[in-house]
Amino acid sequence: MLALNLERILRRIERARLSYNAHHIVSLVAVSKYQSQDEIRALYECGQRAFGENKVQDLRLKYQALNDVPLEWHFIGTLQENKINALLAMDISLLHSLDSLKLAHALQKRLGEKKIRALLQVNAANEASKSGVAVESAKDIYIQITQSCPNIILEGIMSIGAHSDNRSHIEQSFKLTRDVFDSVRDFGAKTLSMGMSGDFEMAIAYGANLVRIGSRLFARD
Repeated sequence: MLALNLERILRRIERARLSYNAHHIVSLVAVSKYQSQDEIRALYECGQRAFGENKVQDLRLKYQALNDVPLEWHFIGTLQENKINALLAMDISLLHSLDSLKLAHALQKRLGEKKIRALLQVNAANEASKSGVAVESAKDIYIQITQSCPNIILEGIMSIGAHSDNRSHIEQSFKLTRDVFDSVRDFGAKTLSMGMSGDFEMAIAYGANLVRIGSRLFARD
């Protein structure tokens, strides 16, 4: 079932990618936050390499249990300052959720000689339930982080689409995120991470080149 799910998702990503631009490349992060180590291992056997977790303690357990498998781990959840050391103890490929200048400075202080690749999280939907910097201040904060946090390698922007049944609201949040991404391309941005199981094709239509998909990949029905 997992192999079939992955094949279906990759086909849909490919169609959306070609509709946007034949030269556009889209990467897939499998969101494994509700999945067992066995399920992660099984999806790896199907060819998936990148996996995302949203809690440091869950990531640490799976990271240790699956250390014999060359997985690419992404941290996609809200990072609390008291969990920074635990996160940095692991070899993380990408931190998607750098959601404030304050967090960036706290992270920089703990990094020492280590470096970490990260995306600035933007709250493009302007929803109180979501973390992230405001659209209006995103470019300035992005530049400030690149200038004041030399051990944080900022590589782009992440956002979560509007929580709405109104397609135009979701599209607007993706458009605003893409506008922020475009505004910081001259400052090293190359990754636009947006789109999840319910809206990833829409996100790709607005330029996403990294999508985070969980429930549709691991569905058993």
